[in-house]
Amino acid sequence: MTKRRRLLNYKQMKTAPTLKFPPDVPIWVDPERLSGAPCFKGTRVPVDSLFTNLESGLSLDEYLDCFPDVTREQVVAVLEYAHKTALQPA
Repeated sequence: MTKRRRLLNYKQMKTAPTLKFPPDVPIWVDPERLSGAPCFKGTRVPVDSLFTNLESGLSLDEYLDCFPDVTREQVVAVLEYAHKTALQPA
């Protein structure tokens, strides 16, 4: 028997809990923008774009050239937060 995923309807998506990040991490989430994807504060640039581009071989400087609204400080803070949370014991 195949397991089926349950899709959320629009009303459920609007009331789904949003992610919370510490105030020193430059990430914001707005369910009304980009389907609630975490973005760099003050931009509409998804944080996932950083990891996707770095994984594909883009350098940090190349990423920053492609996304001029994102600052080096924001990227470093997000990478440090990801590193810190990835190493926390479960």
